[in-house]
Amino acid sequence: MDVASMRKTERGQLKKPDIDMQETDRRKKFLQLDAVDIERLQTINELAEKYADEVIEDFYRHLLSFPETRSFFSDPHQLARVKNLQKQYFLRLTQGKYDADYVADRLKIGQIHERIGLPVNAYLGMYNFYLRAVADRLFEHYAGEPRQALDAFVALMKLTFLDMSLAIDTYIDSREQTIRAQQAAIQELSTPVLPLRQGILILPVVGLIDSYRASQLTEQLLHSIRETRSRVVVLDITGVPYVDSRVASHLVQTVEAARLMGSKVIISGVSPEIALTMVTIGVDLGQIETLGDMQSAIERAEQLSGYQVRKVRSDRRRRDDQSEDASEERDG
Repeated sequence: MDVASMRKTERGQLKKPDIDMQETDRRKKFLQLDAVDIERLQTINELAEKYADEVIEDFYRHLLSFPETRSFFSDPHQLARVKNLQKQYFLRLTQGKYDADYVADRLKIGQIHERIGLPVNAYLGMYNFYLRAVADRLFEHYAGEPRQALDAFVALMKLTFLDMSLAIDTYIDSREQTIRAQQAAIQELSTPVLPLRQGILILPVVGLIDSYRASQLTEQLLHSIRETRSRVVVLDITGVPYVDSRVASHLVQTVEAARLMGSKVIISGVSPEIALTMVTIGVDLGQIETLGDMQSAIERAEQLSGYQVRKVRSDRRRRDDQSEDASEERDG
């Protein structure tokens, strides 16, 4: 996976968390968000429409006062668009019917914020500012009925915490997808199967090998053997600092699988620590040919493949030698 495709995965193919209505109902129950709360939220919807613009302006004035969040809204047209979307977002809190469409919309908004890189603390800070701003207006509106103001605020707080849980899930899920995509790209880069000559492959392995990577390594190698019809493979593990018993067994299985496909694997660069591990755990090395370094392994692979490597003198050196021979003949 190259950088371009990885970015495509990050930006265009991220899936929203799979949160169904059963899970949504469970969260509502945990937050004690019930029908009474929903009714209370709907009773303040008209009030919410009155204070929405004022709260939004105060909110973005606060947001733009910090360099770390101001950078996301440098374009005035974009800022106006975002303000309008934020207004609709806040108004939706008091309109009732918190169903699957509501959850899907909240997940989508959370995913957008994660995609543009808005920090989690800034996202949560938005909810904090909104709740404080609304609390002031509720208690001002219900000045003679503080209990009604408190009940409405508690209902709003419950729903807001439901939104926050959905947003956090979106952040976590999106980050995990991004990490998995990056790990896949790193894995591909860290285990390249390289053709040396016709019929010879080199697989230089660098870094720690876990069971997953060992399995991936085997899959890549066997696929390359089939594509190139290679008869010899040099598996160099000079850059591998440690191999546990499971990975050592997997390497043996890799050698055996390659043999069944008609290819011989030569392992080079076995460190003293890895050699000791293999001996200690009783790995059967009878069918494995090992050499101390990659150069020796390449020479052995060429020998098995019928290649002969000779050192050829350069043309200039050849002409110098010929001149010396001619001079010697004249002197003679």
